[in-house]
Amino acid sequence: MQAPKVSVVMATRDRPQLLRRAVSSVLAQDYAGQIEIVLVYDGTEVDELADLELPTGRSLHAVPNDRTPGLAGARNTGILTTTGTLVALCDDDDEWKPTKLSRQVPLFEDPEVVLAATGIEIMSSGGSHVRVPPTRVGLADLLRSRITELHPSSFVLRASALLGDLGLVDEELPASYGEDYDMLLRAVQVGRIASVPDPLTIIHWDRTSYFTEKWQGIVDGLGYILDKHPQFATSRVGRSRIEGQIAFAHGALGDRPRARNWAYRAIRNDPRQPRAYLAMMVGMGVVSGEKVVATLNSRGRGL
Repeated sequence: MQAPKVSVVMATRDRPQLLRRAVSSVLAQDYAGQIEIVLVYDGTEVDELADLELPTGRSLHAVPNDRTPGLAGARNTGILTTTGTLVALCDDDDEWKPTKLSRQVPLFEDPEVVLAATGIEIMSSGGSHVRVPPTRVGLADLLRSRITELHPSSFVLRASALLGDLGLVDEELPASYGEDYDMLLRAVQVGRIASVPDPLTIIHWDRTSYFTEKWQGIVDGLGYILDKHPQFATSRVGRSRIEGQIAFAHGALGDRPRARNWAYRAIRNDPRQPRAYLAMMVGMGVVSGEKVVATLNSRGRGL
């Protein structure tokens, strides 16, 4: 059986050196099939990276984001440009290990699989941290937990699903925040999510994220996800988790009343929700939101 063509979409903005590192890791894949790389420049000048040497069976082209500005629109621009049977995502500051695709693509021999991921190795200021997702997840799992081990830089999806029942990235999401989580929640309802239980994707948290300190986007994005997915009513723990994150972001914004209100909501659903108590501490100025997030990231954890 011939290996299916994989199209890799990289949305990018003002990270030329990191982008080259990410592209090089894709070109170094030992995958036997064709690999097409589509670079989507979001609000910046297009660079074709014409100086890169492309191995046999590899192609690269670059396009501007011609849809909604931001990550969601850029990814959709790339997805609609691709020609592969499978579509992979990779952030412009992350990397793949050489065996990623050759280990991951066989998961699609199961016709029910619409999205495949891999384990991740997080590089942070505190060192290297390996996180491995479960090989199978269901909707109840994803409502209860974001399962951050399922990182979008490891995602491979069926192109037919993206253009069909699953749909494209939701461009209505404020600030594109949580677009990967929304994709997971939708994917598990139209098919299966599978994973390779090995850290084949390298995630860099040793640099500044475009979402760092963009607290209002977090508030709006997570609120949108709660409204969009009424299934959270069936998971008090999962709803509390998101309410705690919203409370924390309000606290970081200095909005103590809203932080307290959302923290109380979170505690009512799950009295053990730690984000709610952190939110109140941040809102009172006991500790800064940036300090909390930096400490968590250094340990390979997110909020």
